[in-house]
Amino acid sequence: MKKVILMTIRRTEQLADGIYRTVLHAPDGDGFGTMLPGQFLGIYPNDPAALLPRPISLCRQEPETGDLVIVYRTAGRGTQELAAQPASSMVRVLGALGNGYDLSRFRGKRVLLLGGGIGIPPMLELAARLAGENGTAKQVIAVLGYRSSDFFLLEEFRKTAGRVLIATDDGSAGTHGTVLDAVREDGTEFDIVAACGPMPMLRGVKKFAEERGTEAYLSLEERMACGVGACLGCVCRTVHRDDHSKVNNARVCTEGPVFLASEVDI
Repeated sequence: MKKVILMTIRRTEQLADGIYRTVLHAPDGDGFGTMLPGQFLGIYPNDPAALLPRPISLCRQEPETGDLVIVYRTAGRGTQELAAQPASSMVRVLGALGNGYDLSRFRGKRVLLLGGGIGIPPMLELAARLAGENGTAKQVIAVLGYRSSDFFLLEEFRKTAGRVLIATDDGSAGTHGTVLDAVREDGTEFDIVAACGPMPMLRGVKKFAEERGTEAYLSLEERMACGVGACLGCVCRTVHRDDHSKVNNARVCTEGPVFLASEVDI
């Protein structure tokens, strides 16, 4: 059930140039229950002139406290305001939003997690949940794509996944190129793919999975306004006819953001 609650900012820290981590706490434990990897939150700015929530994916849900960790890039006024708010500030949060990764699809398989840029944070919760549920961390291979050597969340992935590969746009570390270049260079073997990142990367992952005959799940990044499926501002083409719009579209904020790669036209 979607709802808006007031959450307390426990702390915010800068991880890299323009990248911040904020930890949110729900007073009295009145949160959103257990969220799925790939789901996201709508963070409302305090500025009354900014009416719409900013969609930010879940990075981690702390198992002991239920605190929600978000990692985001400051791209505009709303995210800049969030990053600047001090500890103990209150923010209005809409959640839990979207459909996340179906963990049952990954159990007992060698899982390839691909994260590019700000698509890296949602992969951390998926890696942690797969390792925690099944004790199969060794079967989780995370491949992370960065612009340069600002390796935010890298150590967290190394503590969670069985293996971690790196790709950089400038060749400063790991494979010089994309996450798919790193996979090909390493010769990694896997049974299923989960990916989040910019659209060119996801198009490449979809084609790569099709060529290998491998099941792949993509978390799409789209600009969103309402976050609850009302405005139709974040639709993507799919193979299925949508009962809401009566065309072959799906709303990324509600039917997604996680889709089976073979079911979306990107």
